[in-house]
Amino acid sequence: MDKHTRFILEKMLRHGFVGGQHTHIDNIPKGKPRNEYKEIMKEVHALRKKGYFIVKPKPDGLHISLDPRKLREIEEQLDIL
Repeated sequence: MDKHTRFILEKMLRHGFVGGQHTHIDNIPKGKPRNEYKEIMKEVHALRKKGYFIVKPKPDGLHISLDPRKLREIEEQLDIL
């Protein structure tokens, strides 16, 4: 698993962004060096295409949360079980 993928999934799980609890897509790379922002956002969009996120359009922009149906798969990938 790519280090950016791991960072994204672990951060979203740690903050509870699953199902109805969501965050603005621009908040995901926070906490990482600015020079990694572009790679992290590329990975966010790749995970979105793979169906890992529930996307919620809001007036201030796009909000995302982890799809609860993918939690088992995510936990297996992160070796959380």
